[in-house]
Amino acid sequence: MVKKILITGSAGFIGYSISKLLLEKNFQVIGIDNFSKYYDIKIKKKRTLELSKHKNFKFYKIDISNLAKLKKIFFKEKFDNILHLAAQAGVRYSFINPGEYIKTNLNGFFNIIDLSKQKKIKHFIYASSSSVYGLTEKKTSSELDNVDHPISLYAATKRSNELIAHSYSYNFNLRTTGLRFFTVYGEFGRPDMSIFKFIKKTLQNKYIDVFNYGKHQRSFSNIDDVCNFVLEIINSKKKISKKKKLNPGTSICPYEVYNIGNPSKISLRNLIKIIESKLKLKTKKNFLGLQKGDIISTHASADKLEKTFKTRFKIDIHTGIQKHIDWFLKNKKFLLGLKD
Repeated sequence: MVKKILITGSAGFIGYSISKLLLEKNFQVIGIDNFSKYYDIKIKKKRTLELSKHKNFKFYKIDISNLAKLKKIFFKEKFDNILHLAAQAGVRYSFINPGEYIKTNLNGFFNIIDLSKQKKIKHFIYASSSSVYGLTEKKTSSELDNVDHPISLYAATKRSNELIAHSYSYNFNLRTTGLRFFTVYGEFGRPDMSIFKFIKKTLQNKYIDVFNYGKHQRSFSNIDDVCNFVLEIINSKKKISKKKKLNPGTSICPYEVYNIGNPSKISLRNLIKIIESKLKLKTKKNFLGLQKGDIISTHASADKLEKTFKTRFKIDIHTGIQKHIDWFLKNKKFLLGLKD
């Protein structure tokens, strides 16, 4: 079992959540984050403060595009595995500030994976995204699908990460695993994500923006389920199989990608109804058209993930939303004070 791990983006939503779980499992976690101002950094500082209460957590404030500082950490600390989650997030923001995606998601990614090669890291796990599926006529997205038609720069950078990872797996025998996250939500979530914003603005009696007139469908995935699967992947052993075939999701080299997404999907309209029901409040809605770069429907196939690790997504949307609301109300004063 892995007991010491480097986690980039440890102040982010998923980074914080999986760090917390690993610390509870007696892992040693080295966290890296640059406190990007993409959304209110107060919540990033609060997450890091929570993690710092654990004696096995060590934090470095570093931008992954700074190779010199990264090298110092890689050669100072000893760890065999990396969970690389640091990235510039957001589809719509990629149309506003595209350079940040090149700097962080491409140059930063290269810095981390190349140092992983140099230090002979045993397992390099990294965040991809459901956005890589882009233009598709399929109703359900599988790792076997072609993913050559991204519709945003963000998605293109995430697909590029997968391709770079494959080349490193093939040429340097670096074990890499890509995680295609599908709309993760839950406690300590991102303030820019829909569920967080819907709860917050409903409590504030403000209008919420409902894009594509609420017709979007998503595989909303609760953070607890997501973290449990990521833990399984971190603890998994390298499998050598001569039966592997070339396809978009696996290869003859130690390369894998997994959908990390609940196989159930729900429309935005129905999601809002659930939130209204749980809060016992009516939401003010500002219906808007389809935004550039938005995928109309994401529907994860979890077959590969669930068969490999012999477990399932357990938290349905009703339970997950109630958990999220309970946490939000418990921390209402702090969360309502965050910048939109």
